[in-house]
Amino acid sequence: MPLLGLSLAALIGLSLGLLGGGGSILTVPILVYVLGFGAKESIAMGLAVVGVTSLFGAVGHWRKGNLQLRAAVVFGAVAMAGTYAGARLSVFVSGAVQLLLFATVMLVAAFFMFRNGRKESAHAPAPHKASFPVMAAAALGVGGLTGLVGVGGGFLIVPALVLLVGLPMKQAVGTSLLVIALNSFVGFAGYLGHVEVPWGWLGLFTAIAVAGILAGTWATHYVSQAALKRAFSVLLVVMGVFILFKNREALGTPGGAHAAPARASSPRAP
Repeated sequence: MPLLGLSLAALIGLSLGLLGGGGSILTVPILVYVLGFGAKESIAMGLAVVGVTSLFGAVGHWRKGNLQLRAAVVFGAVAMAGTYAGARLSVFVSGAVQLLLFATVMLVAAFFMFRNGRKESAHAPAPHKASFPVMAAAALGVGGLTGLVGVGGGFLIVPALVLLVGLPMKQAVGTSLLVIALNSFVGFAGYLGHVEVPWGWLGLFTAIAVAGILAGTWATHYVSQAALKRAFSVLLVVMGVFILFKNREALGTPGGAHAAPARASSPRAP
């Protein structure tokens, strides 16, 4: 279903533009279950798509003064080390296990997104700065998750920037997009040489996602963030449960967690 998959690419950009994250959580399932790419191939492509798309979004926030460059460089530099390590370690993990971890991340993200969507901004904790070791540990954890399962980590980076770095929420969203871009590019580099990248599909998919993030950034003035987060969390639960169901054999079959799943046939490159 190439047409459907390419149409859904715009949804990835919209998510990043409206929420400052969530794009990679949509990218991998679309590439695997709609366009038919293999799990590892999809994770690598997803990192490239989200990296380029987030970079465009970060530029838009920078122009509005909602990007703290120093925080992005410091947090991103530590996170990138974890991302590259996670990407290199992924060669020792089967595609089925990666998808199971991915689904678990989706369900955790859905919980926090739904909870945050119910809270008013007035109840948000006051920003404060944590010690560098605590911030570095959080950045390494986010980076490792990005490299291993192909999520940009926006749903983790935004609260980390608020609670550990001390940024206001608007600046945290803009800054997170640059950190996501840096993480994603490093993660993608870690997969090069281990997976075959269909560059034609990657370029087309990315271009549509970029158009989506431009539209999403423009629409932030007209959409209720709280309602959007609640709706998105429901979508994440549905997709997470679906991925767990599709890869249930890796949970129930002895040795299944170590057996690589049959590779889905890839669409013909445009």
